[in-house]
Amino acid sequence: MSARRLLLAAALLVVAPMSRADTLRLVFAGDVMLDDGPGRLIAAGGDPLAAFAPLLADADYRIANLECPVATTGTPLANKIYSFRADPRVLSRLGGRFDAVSLANNHSGDYGRDAFVETIAHLDAAGIRRFGGGRNLADAHAPLWIERKGLRVAVLGYNEFKPRAFEAGARHAGIAWSEDSQVVADIRAARKAGADLVIPFMHWGWERERQPSARQRALARRMIDAGAAAVVGGHPHVTQGAELYRGRPIVYSLGNFVFDGFDDEPAGRVGWLLRLELDKRGVVAWRTVEAQLDGDGSPAPAPGAATPCGRRGEPRVRLCRPP
Repeated sequence: MSARRLLLAAALLVVAPMSRADTLRLVFAGDVMLDDGPGRLIAAGGDPLAAFAPLLADADYRIANLECPVATTGTPLANKIYSFRADPRVLSRLGGRFDAVSLANNHSGDYGRDAFVETIAHLDAAGIRRFGGGRNLADAHAPLWIERKGLRVAVLGYNEFKPRAFEAGARHAGIAWSEDSQVVADIRAARKAGADLVIPFMHWGWERERQPSARQRALARRMIDAGAAAVVGGHPHVTQGAELYRGRPIVYSLGNFVFDGFDDEPAGRVGWLLRLELDKRGVVAWRTVEAQLDGDGSPAPAPGAATPCGRRGEPRVRLCRPP
């Protein structure tokens, strides 16, 4: 990343914290793919997350979608157009910036089940928690529990974009697949297990579609009706807007956060970082921060970009600019 971009990012991020001291500040990032350009940058000693380091450090807990296995084993699947696999050294950059990652996506199984299991082992060894995927079906559907500032938050991860062959089974590793009835049951089970708040993190929608589908809208509402405090999504490689339902935010797609290969698709080089401020009643305030990706797939905050935001009690989503 150029010195100019780093200086610009530093200037933009010298702002007052969004939240009060007694609320939980939770951050979600979209697709983080650490093979190819980002992987080469890390191998050369670079850091694709450097420009967002101050914003990430300002959160109490940080979550991203890990859009690749992290392994040295396995072979790429023959029937996939794009197969990713990052070297384990990338976790030296991911660790300390993100506390947990979702494995519920359509690339976690790109190099087969052995590489997926190796990914789990590397994440566990690095102290990076994971959800939405596991060593068996129960592990894959287990919530990510966040217990901070007197809150107990359960985050659930699901994928519903092919191939379904990556799905976990009772006796084999894989990801959590999005079946409506199972998602609703998991939300209710997390609430029954003592979650103050439940937040599903979905991998859904059609790639490069700028608006959510009727399917996404219907499932998002069903999740909130079942007790979700907010719904967060990704996968389409573009942002898809946000709305309120029963006063609770739905952010349909955060787009890409660390990802190269979109030089000819400007919308694929723009993503959002979502910042939630939470208390026991739910979302107090939320805002998105635009990320612009360079040729290496590294994000930097976009100065002056107006993105969706809101506060509890407001009737509609607003557009906010960086302070």
